[in-house]
Amino acid sequence: MSLELARQVLTTEAEAILRLRDRLDESFVRAVELLGGVSGRVVLTGMGKSGLICRKIAATMASTGTPALFLHPAEAIHGDLGMVAPGDVVVALSNSGETDELLRLVEVLQRLGTPVIAITSNPASNLARQAAIHLDLGVDREACPLNLAPTASTTAALALGDALALAVSVRKGFRPEDFARLHPGGKLGKSLLTVGELMHSGEQIPRVGPDTPMKDVIYEMSRKGLGITTVQDEGGRLLGVITDGDLRRLMEREPDPLRLTAGQVMHPGGVTIAETALASAALRVLEERRITSLIVVDEAGTVSGVLHLHDLWGVGLF
Repeated sequence: MSLELARQVLTTEAEAILRLRDRLDESFVRAVELLGGVSGRVVLTGMGKSGLICRKIAATMASTGTPALFLHPAEAIHGDLGMVAPGDVVVALSNSGETDELLRLVEVLQRLGTPVIAITSNPASNLARQAAIHLDLGVDREACPLNLAPTASTTAALALGDALALAVSVRKGFRPEDFARLHPGGKLGKSLLTVGELMHSGEQIPRVGPDTPMKDVIYEMSRKGLGITTVQDEGGRLLGVITDGDLRRLMEREPDPLRLTAGQVMHPGGVTIAETALASAALRVLEERRITSLIVVDEAGTVSGVLHLHDLWGVGLF
């Protein structure tokens, strides 16, 4: 009995989302344009379970580059209306479209000239008719066996909110770098750090010229402690690299390795990466090439830093 009911609930809610997908039309496009061009914030409002869904939609929008907040409709008409500022857009959620507190709030918002996007399952409702844009959920039955508890309607509303938030973020050109800026904590935020935020730069970069004697090369590598040194021309462009492994192999084959210069020992080029690349991308390169360091260069090939595997360990990227 319990399994059968659970499966029916999931089926009803899944079908509600699929019907909603097929119902999307130009109203959704206009809503995305309005939300994407807002100069202020997106204010989500709803009572009861709808209010909980609004909180989640507001959080999703805020984390994907659209400033958003939740406003309780009852509190709004008792003093919190000051949270709505010029340039804001209000998204009002009510499955019936007849929630008293929302209707009273929308009346005030109309006098303030604040655009309202309504989300309901009743296009003929007062809320739908008073809104600038109406998005129809089209849920005619809840997953609740009594057809009472908000279930299919809240699931569909949550899915529609996600669709709105992500469509707006794409319209605004939201990038992985922007996501990283808004999510500095946790594993996800760390994976979106850039190479430029983690690399060794300035005087921390091990560097020698092609004519540098190997005695000084070894000193530079030991002093900087990265197990590698870059070999650069006078303009700072990368010519090659020398690693700890290169030194070991040099000692094995050369009776007098200190008589050589960096240019004679280096292997040309080196594995490079851009400063703007994500740390997660750098980690993939290090693992695929089975190396411990990447040379960070600009478009002209000028060295701007060195990224070591330990730098990624240090921020807990593993």
